Amino acid sequence: MIVFKKLWPIMKEKGVTEYYLRDSFGIDRKTIKRLHQNGNVETKTLDKLCTALSCKLEDIAEYIPNKEDEN
Repeated sequence: MIVFKKLWPIMKEKGVTEYYLRDSFGIDRKTIKRLHQNGNVETKTLDKLCTALSCKLEDIAEYIPNKEDEN
């Protein structure tokens, strides 16, 4: 499972708001909601986030194996 728990602290650190992502980078509310819920997002959204935050993908997302996948 991909989780975005790193995204929110880096946004706060860099002073980037959800409004800024929507207004300046075209990331809509539904997508931001999916990010909060660790849902599916397109790679172009990840690219926009990395651009907006001047960061690498591993700075905002993390892979955590599902318990079912370990069996």
